[in-house]
Amino acid sequence: MEKIDAIKKANFWNSSFTKVGIDRRVYMSKIKSYVGNQLIKVLVGQRRTGKSYLLRQIMQVLVEEMQVPVENILYINKENLEFDFIMHYSDLDEVVKLYLKELKPKGKVYLFFDEIQQIAGWEKLVTAYAQSYKEDYEVFITGSNSDLLSSELATRLTGRYVQFQIFPFSYEEYLQLNKQDSGKNSYAEYLSFSGLPELYRLPNEESRRHYLSALTDTIVLRDIVERYAVRDVAMLKDLFSFLVNNVSNLVSVGNIVNYLKTKYGTAKYDTVAMYVGYFVNAYLAHEVPRYNLKGKALMSGVRKYYLNDLGYKNLLYSGYKHGYGYLLENLVYLQLKRNAYEVYVGSNKGKEIDFVALKNDQTLYVQVAYTIEDETTKEREYASLLSVKDNYPKIVVTMDDLAHPDYMGIKHVLVWELEAYLLA
Repeated sequence: MEKIDAIKKANFWNSSFTKVGIDRRVYMSKIKSYVGNQLIKVLVGQRRTGKSYLLRQIMQVLVEEMQVPVENILYINKENLEFDFIMHYSDLDEVVKLYLKELKPKGKVYLFFDEIQQIAGWEKLVTAYAQSYKEDYEVFITGSNSDLLSSELATRLTGRYVQFQIFPFSYEEYLQLNKQDSGKNSYAEYLSFSGLPELYRLPNEESRRHYLSALTDTIVLRDIVERYAVRDVAMLKDLFSFLVNNVSNLVSVGNIVNYLKTKYGTAKYDTVAMYVGYFVNAYLAHEVPRYNLKGKALMSGVRKYYLNDLGYKNLLYSGYKHGYGYLLENLVYLQLKRNAYEVYVGSNKGKEIDFVALKNDQTLYVQVAYTIEDETTKEREYASLLSVKDNYPKIVVTMDDLAHPDYMGIKHVLVWELEAYLLA
């Protein structure tokens, strides 16, 4: 296929925008507020969380709401086989120049580059176009590797970009997609499923499990094994299994080393630590360190890991029993991150606080339990928060049927009402 034919096939110059997905209002509102300036818009997150759909939604807004001529938009998705020839930033530059010659757009040009981390030296081209003083360009990019993107963004694009982390569907988006009402029943379904958009198009659990297994293999092989030249793929996959089945637990690299030694006879601490970092960089897992509230410092050693999507637990490793409280804690963590909180596990006078969430010089203390109907559980959860003597808000989040009255300044929040609380 000629290069220009590949470019035409990937774009919408002679067709309407199709398959733009549900309106992800929260993300679109944030992104739209930055449209119109020279800042590079960077969408990051795990593969298949909807970054490409969001790019198409942005393009649709440009054309239908802002009256941008469709020929002024160039979209290149490195995941498309037609663009396998784009290996280096010079190849991408050739494509842009070919587009400009063929379409001859007048006025500002909008460049959309999807999964750009697969192109060597991409940051040079992005910077050149975004900061061009001869022509008017606005650049949007997506990527699925935080290590690559963060290092290049920091060194090449300092002060000239804005970043948006894209997560799987939130509970509110789940309700929007399934046309359900907020409440315990719908949240229980969400807790037992997944937030990955494509899974909602598949007809049964077998096809969903197959899709998620294939996606995991793609991320492991392309974003981790190939990029970092990992030799022991079997150990790498077993490590991911360990993370999935220890979600919300306090663990250390030493714990993981001991686990892997039982299967492989040997496992090096530094290697395991690097492997864990690879999963975090690929957005499959989130690493949350402990924070000593008394000493106001991060603590080394044990920490918690949360999955970017519970589908890995619910569909791929469902045979391993795991309490709903642990899964609920994972979802609360993701909700805090979606709301732009910096999140830590709190430690205070020997008591653990599930989340110390920081944003805009404010602190929120969060304890998560499936239920506090049991008096012993209730006392334990409240005791951790009561050990903190400052005046920042403290909440207990559960899946109880009804909210309990405030207790000594601590608010009880039903998890399906957490988003409203965070936005209040």
